[in-house]
Amino acid sequence: MIASLTKVMINAGASWIVWVLGALSVISLAIASERAFTFWIRKDNVPLLVKNLHQRLLQHDLAGADAVLRASKSVQASVVAAGLAHWNNGSQAVDEAMAAAKGMERARLERRLGFLGTVGNNAPFIGLLGTVIGIVGAFEALGHGAGAGAASALAPERVMSTIAEALVTTAVGLVVAIPAVAVFNYFQGVVTATIESAETLGHVLLSHLEGAPELRRRAASAIATPYDFGIRTAGEKV
Repeated sequence: MIASLTKVMINAGASWIVWVLGALSVISLAIASERAFTFWIRKDNVPLLVKNLHQRLLQHDLAGADAVLRASKSVQASVVAAGLAHWNNGSQAVDEAMAAAKGMERARLERRLGFLGTVGNNAPFIGLLGTVIGIVGAFEALGHGAGAGAASALAPERVMSTIAEALVTTAVGLVVAIPAVAVFNYFQGVVTATIESAETLGHVLLSHLEGAPELRRRAASAIATPYDFGIRTAGEKV
């Protein structure tokens, strides 16, 4: 059984490992680029958004506050717009609506990031597999050359050369893994910061809600269509 497995590993070689790692690297780059573009288009000046929302709510201008939020493509604005849509239902309903919206937005922001984390964690092991296959082949060649007389003197050089080539796969695995881990950690930090700033903006809304119960009666007519929580019509992308 072991002999058969050894032959399979030697015949397969380690070159296919490099191709697998190359494919993982290309996919990781594509995902990183797509996520970077997504974060960029949903970026906004949150301090200015807080200021504008605060001013509209101080003036009891719910329609204006809703317009300010819907004019922004940011995650923070989407979350608070979900809460504002439930203004007339009280602070508990507003808080629950924003919590639900934060969950949906976090899922959208973290889409495909798990692949980057998986590549970062496993690419070194894939490279190590290639190294093991190469070393097995090197020692197999050394074993066959042990009884070859004068020719066996060259065996150690061949073995060292084969092992050096095998170690390349481990190096390639690390080259693929390190950027993937770095990008994954960076994007996770961006997601966390985005959700935290959404919570900050939500507290602005809740603070005005607690101090202005009379505005609830005007909310239904002043606020536009509620946040859709990711629901789309058939054929439309989420």
